[in-house]
Amino acid sequence: MEITFLQWIGYLASVIIAISMTMNSILKFRWINLAGALTFSLYGFLIGALPVGFLNAFIACIDIYYLYTIYSKKEVFEILEVRADNRYMIRFLQFHDKEIQRFFPGFSYKPEMNTISFFVLRDMAVAGIFLAHREHDHCLVVGLDFVLPEYRDFKNGKFIYLRLRNRFIGEGFKKVIAEGKSEKYGKYLKKLGFTENSAGLFEKNLVD
Repeated sequence: MEITFLQWIGYLASVIIAISMTMNSILKFRWINLAGALTFSLYGFLIGALPVGFLNAFIACIDIYYLYTIYSKKEVFEILEVRADNRYMIRFLQFHDKEIQRFFPGFSYKPEMNTISFFVLRDMAVAGIFLAHREHDHCLVVGLDFVLPEYRDFKNGKFIYLRLRNRFIGEGFKKVIAEGKSEKYGKYLKKLGFTENSAGLFEKNLVD
């Protein structure tokens, strides 16, 4: 049986909606769901199924509203510094180890290397964890910069590397170095202004 162009639009819309349901990140879910709803709405109007068209147009409006809310929301970012032997931090790392290994394969917590360790809080909710150590006096080497799936919108990274920049400089750091242990983490670092050097490490100068 030959599939018509309109049927392909319907199948495409279904696939996009299905993909959106697999997203851990609320932001990704809203964007992909918006694309699916718009495609389904177009499909409904093209085949003359007005209830389908209007319903999905309404869903698209809801997605747009929530996306606007997400991007315009004034979140309060804070850090909660913890000691290297903090029991909650160690349990946090154990609990999220499988997800951590996706972005930092081979990661193993070495408390003796810690110079800086803190949780990133967003409106007092734990959104991620940052571990780093001092190397060659002026370099801050990132051991772990892990963000929980629902907060992966780059706001954590911007908070750490932009808003905390003066704090790092005040502690004597001139450069941040991170190892792109996974493709996704490498892309994340590049979006935050890191550049890859000849050794395959990512660098970001803190002092102009």
